[in-house]
Amino acid sequence: MKLSQFDFDLPAEKIAKQPTRWRDECKLLVLHKDTGEIEHRQFKDIIDYFGKGDNFVLNDTKVFPARFFGKKEKTEADIIVFLLRELSKEQRLWDVIVDPARKIRIGNKLYFGEDDSMVAEVIDNTTSRGRTLRFLYDGPYDEFKQALFALGETPIPEWVKEHPDPEDAENFQTIFAENEGAVSAPAAGLHFSRELFNRMILKDIDKTFITVHMGTGHFRSVDVEDLSKHRMDCERMIITPEAAAKINATKRAGHKVVAIGATVVRALETDVTTTCEIRPNDTWTNKFIFPPYEFSIPDAYVTNFHLPESTMLMSVAAFGGFENVMNAYKVALENDYRFGPYGDAMLVL
Repeated sequence: MKLSQFDFDLPAEKIAKQPTRWRDECKLLVLHKDTGEIEHRQFKDIIDYFGKGDNFVLNDTKVFPARFFGKKEKTEADIIVFLLRELSKEQRLWDVIVDPARKIRIGNKLYFGEDDSMVAEVIDNTTSRGRTLRFLYDGPYDEFKQALFALGETPIPEWVKEHPDPEDAENFQTIFAENEGAVSAPAAGLHFSRELFNRMILKDIDKTFITVHMGTGHFRSVDVEDLSKHRMDCERMIITPEAAAKINATKRAGHKVVAIGATVVRALETDVTTTCEIRPNDTWTNKFIFPPYEFSIPDAYVTNFHLPESTMLMSVAAFGGFENVMNAYKVALENDYRFGPYGDAMLVL
């Protein structure tokens, strides 16, 4: 398929700036992929479609304050540094994106904080925008991490809002976030509340947690018309032996595996056996899913409404069918559904 096929007009006012007051009371569009039928519900109604033995697979990654504002040495030019991943605790090394990157060279020192309390040195230029920074901090690691994160802000995408509000530190985090490492929240998971989890227990609906440290690749523009030539950024994924066993047991018993978000779908489809079971893994995935694609693991897909020409929209279209999903987006716009990580949700069955 071609990139331009996933373009549509998305007015700025359709992008949600804040989540709904209660996590599980956003709108839920239900798309039946076999018939194209559409229903309009609330998210808390999602359990009406599932029963005993069905298994919701959720991403328990935890977002950290990844965006930093600093200055370059000598020129004091303003810079924005986006932390991507920690490379070495002992050496205080981080893989980052620097903006603007044009005049940042190896050996440059960057200063952060009102009193320049945090200093980093550029030690490698890996791409046109990517860098490796060594933070020059002599204290214990825990003290360094606390001081570093105190200077960062919640990495809400700039197309949602230019700067986060104080409450975004909680809102842009799932209630089950546990393993730190994401620079963006797995948006479909944001709708789950403790009350909804309790109602799932009453219906004997199971849940399994895997970890996919969501990066910036999902939001990066696709710049090729031929989608087969697009290369996704890698994300670390961890599926424990216990998690793999639960998911495989669900499939063998004939129950539904419900993938909560694009990161979960990507991880579940990364390493599948010829008998359609997943293997436990601690690895990196750059899997890019777009139509046509034959899925092996998920029986249902929960997702938010995404931007035009985004890789997440392509993943949903691969599962629900291109015509079905694009029509569902048209219906969502006509019915004032909200888009983006703070927006409404869609269940594809």
